[in-house]
Amino acid sequence: MKRTADLPLNPPPVVGFSDYYAGGFVDRFHTHNRGQLSIFQAGTVTVNTHNSSFVLSPGQGMWLPAHTLHEAICRTDLRFQVVYVDPTLMQTELPCKMFDVSSLMQGLVDEVIAMQYDFAMDSRMSAIAHLLVEEISRAPRIAERLLLPADQRLRRVCDAIIAQPGDTHDIDFWAKEAGMARRTFTRLFQQEIGMGFALWRRRLRVLEAASRITAGQPIAQVAFDLGYDSASSFSAMFHRTFGAAPSTLRTQA
Repeated sequence: MKRTADLPLNPPPVVGFSDYYAGGFVDRFHTHNRGQLSIFQAGTVTVNTHNSSFVLSPGQGMWLPAHTLHEAICRTDLRFQVVYVDPTLMQTELPCKMFDVSSLMQGLVDEVIAMQYDFAMDSRMSAIAHLLVEEISRAPRIAERLLLPADQRLRRVCDAIIAQPGDTHDIDFWAKEAGMARRTFTRLFQQEIGMGFALWRRRLRVLEAASRITAGQPIAQVAFDLGYDSASSFSAMFHRTFGAAPSTLRTQA
């Protein structure tokens, strides 16, 4: 079993598989009738929901509740594991979140995947399933996500900047593109996102930088592509956000 289409019509309450996507592949917006736990083992990926964008690297996981509209954009070749969890196993509905995968969670996922889909929920598998749900609930959320506005005018601006994160147009340009006065644009942006436009764009750039560095791009190239005058100014900004130098991120990757 390799993909969602291979699942039987009535799978067990937890069922999973390993998969691989080539770099550049986009799994367009879709939903599942179960909660989805994804564990990323190699490569980087951007996961978008209707109001957030997450950049994930190896060793990190993503939880999406049932019926969550989402898409995945593979920044590099991507190797990952997926487990679908029946909502009846969840005591409370968990919101979307990304997190570092614990060794216990990894072991539980491996057990579920090893069973493929032809198994009975005996006492052992029931214990594994409930412990996995508990681990998902307990996993500390990683805060590095990018919020997206509901207002379609602002969303159009954000989508354009996400497509070109090195863009250097000022706020007056983007307010005009949104068909708003500058003051209205800044007020509405702050109201919808909870941060100013400049801070949002800086956050986008640092998340994009983390993805590119993890994928193996030279740090200096990443800095210039994202609109920084020098690698040193980029490194300072990166350190303020992540508490570590870009070179440290590359070593970890």
